[in-house]
Amino acid sequence: MHSLQQLIAEELGVAVQPRINSFAAYIAAQYPGAARAVLFYGSCLRSEELEGQMLDFYLIVSDYEAAYGKSWLAKWNRRLPPNVFPFQHDGLVAKVAVLSEKDFHDLNRPGASAVSVWARFAQPARLVWVSDDIAARAASMAIAGAAPTLLNAALAHMAHDDSIIDLWELGFAMTYSAELRAERSDRPASVVQFDPDRYRAFGKAALLHTPILNELRADGSVHLLPDPEARALAERERWPA
Repeated sequence: MHSLQQLIAEELGVAVQPRINSFAAYIAAQYPGAARAVLFYGSCLRSEELEGQMLDFYLIVSDYEAAYGKSWLAKWNRRLPPNVFPFQHDGLVAKVAVLSEKDFHDLNRPGASAVSVWARFAQPARLVWVSDDIAARAASMAIAGAAPTLLNAALAHMAHDDSIIDLWELGFAMTYSAELRAERSDRPASVVQFDPDRYRAFGKAALLHTPILNELRADGSVHLLPDPEARALAERERWPA
C-alpha cells in the first residue's frame, strides 16, 4: 500500500489540459514574488469540461503582504481566509481563492476555523503551477492533512462498522451540511462514486493518520477501537452543537 504522501504527490502531478496550466501561470503572474503554487480542483477537474464553466483554483502565496502590499486585502485575507477573486483568461473564467502557505497548511488540519479547505482538498486536486520544488513539497504536505481530518470527523459520528466508501460519504455529507451549500442531497455520494477506487486507496492510507483509533478489518469494514476521549474531542472541535 502506498503512503498517503505518495498518493497525494502522484495525484497532484497528473497532467491537465494545457489551457489549465496556461490559466494557472497567468494567475501566478499577477502576484510576482509572492506566488508559490496554484492548485486546480472541483467539478471541472472531474468532468474535464471547461467551456462555459466556472473553474476553481487556489493560489498559495508566501504571505499576504508580499501578495498585496500593505493594503486592506492583506488584513482581511489574514482575518477571514481565503480572499476569493474572479479571473478571466483565454476565454475561460474562474474563481481564485488566495491563501498563505501557513494558512493553507493550518486550514487542512483539525484545528481549522472552518471546514471549507480540508473538505475540498480531501478530494482530488492538481498542482498546475509551482514556483520551485520547496513550494511543491509544502503544498503536498499541507494537503496531507485534509483526508485524515475529514475521516476523523466522520469517525466521531460513525454509529457502527462501515465501509471506507460509507465513511467518506458520511464525511462529505457533514461538510456540505456545515457549509450550507445549495447542492442536491446526493451530491456527497456522487463525489465519492465518481472514483471509488481513488477513495478506497486514499482512505486506507489516511485512516492510519486519524487521531481516533480505528482498524481496517479483513472484510473491508472500518472498526472503531476504544478511544472515547479522542472521539469526544473530534465532535466538540469540528461539529459543535
